[in-house]
Amino acid sequence: GTRDTIPFILSDKKGGLFKAFGNVGGFVGDMTCFKTIFFRVEAVEDCCATLSLLRPVDIQGNTESVTDPCDEDFFGLEKTDFCIEVDLDCFCAIQCLSPELVDRVVDRKHHK
Repeated sequence: GTRDTIPFILSDKKGGLFKAFGNVGGFVGDMTCFKTIFFRVEAVEDCCATLSLLRPVDIQGNTESVTDPCDEDFFGLEKTDFCIEVDLDCFCAIQCLSPELVDRVVDRKHHK
């Protein structure tokens, strides 16, 4: 597929990573509520933005809650319809990550 998503993480003024909660109550898909620090921009208006939550998954494609980007079980990201509205004044850093993380597929040649 086309790489139309640049995932990113945000940090607040104290240096903590911003996180949000998706699928609270488990109403969608695999019924798993998750925490994520990974987002994609859907819209920006004045100093507010609508961000969609990217669902972290492990190498098997199972939902993972990830609050640390170096989490050893974290493998890739999937787009979701869960959104959050944020005030951009609340953040002091944004770090863009590889678009290759989204819909990442295991390269079977390198995994014996």
